[in-house]
Amino acid sequence: MAELPEAVGTQMIGMLGIGAHRPERVVTNDEICEHIDSSDEWIYTRTGIKSRRFARRDETVVEMGVNAGRKAIANALLSGADIDAVILATNTHLLLTPAGAVAIATELGANGVPAFDVTVGCAGFGYALSLASDMVRGGSATHVLVVGAEQLSVTLDMTDRTNCFIFGDGAGAVVVGPTEKQGLGPVVWGSDGTQFNAIRQDIDWVSYMDAGDIEKRPYLRLEGTAVFRWAAFEMGKAAQRALDVAKVDAADIDVFVPHQANSRINELLARSLKFPESTVVANDIEKTGNTSAASIPLAMEDLLSTGQAKPGDTALLLGYGAGLSYAAQVVTMPPIPFE
Repeated sequence: MAELPEAVGTQMIGMLGIGAHRPERVVTNDEICEHIDSSDEWIYTRTGIKSRRFARRDETVVEMGVNAGRKAIANALLSGADIDAVILATNTHLLLTPAGAVAIATELGANGVPAFDVTVGCAGFGYALSLASDMVRGGSATHVLVVGAEQLSVTLDMTDRTNCFIFGDGAGAVVVGPTEKQGLGPVVWGSDGTQFNAIRQDIDWVSYMDAGDIEKRPYLRLEGTAVFRWAAFEMGKAAQRALDVAKVDAADIDVFVPHQANSRINELLARSLKFPESTVVANDIEKTGNTSAASIPLAMEDLLSTGQAKPGDTALLLGYGAGLSYAAQVVTMPPIPFE
């Protein structure tokens, strides 16, 4: 019986570059309140959101992902030809098939590489990052482009006072590859299917087509109270497990990058984890809103480009959302983005 060759992947893996794309259109709370009975103060007090970005109708997940991916590849000092695989984390690629990652790969010059989508709600980037890490570690790829991209604005019922003010559009990307020091710790991930409907598309596509009412298309719905309680009380446990498996303490964390869903949730999580006062907590939600799978890479890019965090800082990433799913991981912050 023939013996298989040893794996060629490296054990030292990290993020080599990061990039972001934010649509030009800024949508304020006042504009949102033109459609609902609310106010800028009410929205900001309960969510921490002041504004968000909405993409043009033709500014697709693929287009935004290409823009973010191109910057990440350039920041990693690589070209598209150096990319061995592309993973797209998204919930709003509006075609069930083919995968958006394939189009992104081809547009970036990564021709012929494996490319696929991951649909895990707001935890999608963490899932994709872990898959990329395993691919490099296992030797099936050397450089993997991980993209989180969302066009959530097209999924919103702008008269739904429970969630239309929460979400925004955008894309973030990182290149995962070999590094001299370990830059990606073990992932802690999972899901709670007992709350499957807490964040959902309210009608499936066949039922929508059978109904024949184009004014009532499938919308994103959110059980806010259920999600808040789950995130505030359960995600601290997941984050602590990520610290434990990485063999670091809260005091070792320079930067906390939780999913940008609600600033109140993130404040509760930061307090429960007992970070030192010096730990920087990402707050990209204030001007970007909740961008689901794009949330964490956008928040990382914002921290680096504004100087709030530095390359090489130790960070805890924590994504959570639809499913209800989650992913937590201790990482090293990538190099500073440049234009």
